[in-house]
Amino acid sequence: MSKSAKGSIEKKGKNVKAKSGLNKSILDQGLSMLVDMLEYKQLWRGGLLVKIDLRYTSQTCSSCGHVAKENRLTQTKFECVECGFSENADINASRNILAAGHTVLSVEGG
Repeated sequence: MSKSAKGSIEKKGKNVKAKSGLNKSILDQGLSMLVDMLEYKQLWRGGLLVKIDLRYTSQTCSSCGHVAKENRLTQTKFECVECGFSENADINASRNILAAGHTVLSVEGG
């Protein structure tokens, strides 16, 4: 169902952009089911699943909080244009996600 519609060099695909959006929707459903299962299991065992909005976590500086698309020029390198902080992009994003999770827990925990 999620096969690419690009086609080949000799025979170009049709509606490639629309098919790409459909593929993303199909694949997102699997992730949604995984999150639902994790939440169910955590509640069953007395745990807590903290859901975080992942938007802009890879473009936000974990040091100063500055958000800019220019902060992440490559897939692996993060360098803040505001404060000059430099780090692996995935590590920087994980720090932002962890901080957001701590914020949610501190608000929920009172």
